[in-house]
Amino acid sequence: MKIFVATLALLVTIVVAQEEAEKYTSKFDSIDVDEILKSDRLFKNYFQCLLGEGRCTPEGNELKRVLPDALETACAKCSDKQRSAGVRAVKYLSENRPTEFKALRARFDPENKYIDQYVNDAEKEGITLNL
Repeated sequence: MKIFVATLALLVTIVVAQEEAEKYTSKFDSIDVDEILKSDRLFKNYFQCLLGEGRCTPEGNELKRVLPDALETACAKCSDKQRSAGVRAVKYLSENRPTEFKALRARFDPENKYIDQYVNDAEKEGITLNL
């Protein structure tokens, strides 16, 4: 019986570790996304980083690295905090910076295969995507 309990505990630990390994890093979760979006200087730096036109911070590099996978998998590896920040960013970009939103869509979704699948999800979140 003790061997069974020990084995079960080991399996649970392995499964939890695998699930955590399949999530994006939470190392940058403390960043204030709203501050970046509303600051012209900060926004410009991240925007140029994502387009490959400027230098990237470590956070910008991580975002640029995971963004294609997050789009493809509907943010399956995102934490709740990351998903919430993504929703706020899309809402802000669509409503307040449509030119930059269009440029980012052209870079990360040139064939519109992701935007089409997310229009309904956006509407559920109260976001009207300005396409």
